[in-house]
Formats: sequence, C-alpha cells, structure tokens
Amino acid sequence: MPGRTLPGPDQRGLFIDGGWREAEEGATFTVRDPADGSVLASVADGSVRDAVDALDAAVAAQAGWAASAPRDRGEILRRAFELIRARTDELAELMSLEMGKTVTEARGEVAYGNEFLRWFSEEAVRVHGRWMHAPDGASRLLTVRKPVGPCLLITPWNFPMAMGTRKIGPAIAAGCTMVVKPAELTPLTMLALADIFDEAGLPPGVLNVVPTSRAAAMSEALMADPRLRKVSFTGSTPVGRQLVRQSADQLQRLSMELGGNAPFLVFADADVDAAVDGAMLAKMRNMGEACTAANRFLVHTDVAREFAEKLADRMGRLVVGRGQDPGVDVGPLIDERAVDAVHRLVTDAVRDGARLVVGGSAPEGPGCFYHPTVLLDVAQDSEINRQEIFGPVAPVSVFTTEEEAVRRANTTEYGLAAYVFTRDLARTVRLAELLEYGMVGVNTGLISNPAAPFGGLKASGFGREGGFEGIEEYLETTYVALPAT
Repeated sequence: MPGRTLPGPDQRGLFIDGGWREAEEGATFTVRDPADGSVLASVADGSVRDAVDALDAAVAAQAGWAASAPRDRGEILRRAFELIRARTDELAELMSLEMGKTVTEARGEVAYGNEFLRWFSEEAVRVHGRWMHAPDGASRLLTVRKPVGPCLLITPWNFPMAMGTRKIGPAIAAGCTMVVKPAELTPLTMLALADIFDEAGLPPGVLNVVPTSRAAAMSEALMADPRLRKVSFTGSTPVGRQLVRQSADQLQRLSMELGGNAPFLVFADADVDAAVDGAMLAKMRNMGEACTAANRFLVHTDVAREFAEKLADRMGRLVVGRGQDPGVDVGPLIDERAVDAVHRLVTDAVRDGARLVVGGSAPEGPGCFYHPTVLLDVAQDSEINRQEIFGPVAPVSVFTTEEEAVRRANTTEYGLAAYVFTRDLARTVRLAELLEYGMVGVNTGLISNPAAPFGGLKASGFGREGGFEGIEEYLETTYVALPAT
C-alpha cells in the first residue's frame, strides 16, 4: 500500500475554522481497504459538540463571506481547480484505496469532479437579479439574490470527490459557508480536499469538514439549530425522507439527490453494438455502485438475444481485482454487506425464473468482490427490478411494444435517470416527454456533466446540482419596491 497517497496525521482530523483538530475526547474510527479489509487510516470521529463548533465557525464567517467579491470567490475555486488537476494521480490513488474503484476510473472522477469547481468559478460572477417597471408604472421592482446562509452538505461514499465538489463549488460561488459531513466509509478524499481549499486561500470558517461515525445524531442536532439554513444530501431515499422530516421545524432549504432504479430501453431499430457499449458505461461505471447505474434492461424481443449475448461476452471478459493493480477493470464493492445484498438479489431472481448467463457469484478469497453478472428473462416483479442493485449485475427482460416499455420503465417510485437506444427521432421526442425521470440519455450510457442539471423526480429527490441551475439551490431572492420618480 503506497502510504504516500494518504493524508498525513494532521489531515486525518476535523477541519474546523481553518485548522485541524482532534475530535472531542480524541475519538477516532478506522477506514478500511475494501480489497482486503486492511486498515488504511484512523480518522477523527466527530461528536455533536464538534459539529456545533463547526457550525459556529460557519455562522461567524457567513456575513464576511457573503460580502466578498464574486470574482474573489471564483478565483479561489479556480485555484483549487488547478491544485486538484496537478494532484490528480495522488487523489486518484487515495480514492481507489478507500473506495475500491480502479485508479483509471478514479482519475476520471477527479477530472469530472474538478470540472464542477471550474464551472462554478465562472458562475460566481453571473449571479444577478432584475430591474423592471411595475405594470401600472407607479413603482419599480428590484430583485436581489443573496446566499442562503450556512449549509450542511452530506456526501455519499461512492463518489467521494465529485459528490463533494458539486456541492461545495456552488456553495462557495454563491457566498455560503458550510459544514461537510463525508461518508464514514470514504472520508479521506474529502479531508484531502479540505487541505487543498485551505491552500487555495479559502478563508477560515467557510468550509468545515467533520467526519463521524454518528451521522444521524450529528445531522439531527445541526438541523435543529435555526442558524443552519440549508441541507444538501446525496444518499438513500429512506435517509432522505428522514432528513426532510427533520427539516420541517426550521423550514430549511433542501436539495435531495436520492436513490434510482434506472431503466435501459433498447428498441428493435437500435444499433445493438452501440447499445452494448452504452450498457457497459451505464452499468459498470463505479462497479455499478451509482444512483444513475442502469438497473433494469428492457430490450425489444427482436434484438434481446443478440443484445444479451454481446453484453454477456463483454461482461465476462472484465478483470476483477484490486483497483490499484494494472489491467483490472472491476474493483471491490464497498463492503461485505454490499456483496451479500447483491448476491441475494441475483439468487432471488434465479429462483423466480431468470437465466444466469454469466457471473452470479463472489470469487473466493479476501475482499469485497463480485463477478460481473448478466441475467436473462428476469420476471417483471422480481425484487431485482424493484430496488437499486448497486453492483455489477445486469438483469435483462424483453418487451414487445413501445407502450409496454414506457409503462414498465415508469413502474417504480424512483425517477432519477433513464436510457433509451433507438434510431427513431419521433420516438426519442415521445419518450423524453413520457418517461418520468429527471435525466434521459439517448443513445449514450453517460449522462453526468457539470454543465447540466443533475437531479431526479418522485422518490429520487428534488433540487438540481450542476448546470446553471446548480447555484440557484444556494441563493435566496429579496424583492425591493421603489417608488417611481
């Protein structure tokens, strides 16, 4: 294990008010390598008191930060962007170690996540209101945009950098201060980011990072505090629902990026080879541990066999192993619970009548690995079609009509991402309107883009991250009435 990639001892603590410190009573928790279970680091385990200290720092810094020049905020983001770009290899190695993804894929996340900082460095100077005449001409109407105030940003374990930068970037650009709670399983990348923002010149108190093993207690305490004005959360729908309930007393602004159950529709007129290429991207990015991952493959009966055979061939040739090893395509899942959950869904689907084409098991030996798997003829009501798989498993079912495909695609409480492969332009327009999803990829398996609004419908949450819309989540509007003169 190349220890040089890990944050130094001082950078494994809490980052509060511009400095590193121990947690209350020196508490720590361990971060493990999912490839073999070995301990990577001991990290400060923040308490509720520590979190309140972080909020105190954010509140104290809010007024001065809100009054800072937008250009200055943008320049800090740009400097952080340049520092991250220069340290891509180091950050990718660190991310691979704590999360499991291959170093190649981790480099891709560094580049993708870093683009949010560049994008919002440019958006910081474009926040504006408007001036207009009242319809009766008797007054003038002025609107002013203001930062919403101190924020709590809760990030997931599966994209430890990108899910942080796409929240931190717009918050900084808008003039908000923040407390960041990274995932307990993968806090090291966020701690490295805190160090980079400090080096980029971010003033003390603007960004505070509090890792913890007591996430529920921390979020409950902070959300009960009237000084906290916004919460942005990426994670599961059940936890999201709980946070929404907790926000009610203080009426905090919310952004919720929650679970998904993405359909991947392949029509009879599709380019099957292109569909397989898209399926590999949509399914195997991050070992399938992504809320946008293709979860249900609905394929027209005329091309189902060809699609399944080609997909199984591609999946079967993927190399499983430690993410830092050369030639590896698929790293470990995040922990043993994830492996058990994926395998249970596969075995239940087979019991319900699905045919196992390739994979279907965990390799022997240490580590949280699972073989890439393709299932054919999966029953519509099988559990694997109703919940997120979060693993390298592709369940394939067939359909015969467009109406059936749309109905089955929409038969879920989730509405984050959907994928469509067809050569029919008219069908593309129809499906974009009929599919109940916040994002639709047409003839592509990769939809995430910092310049586009990322977010879902229904139980997949609300609010948008990225694009022109992303900074709006961190701004309030004040209307000023002025008499005509």
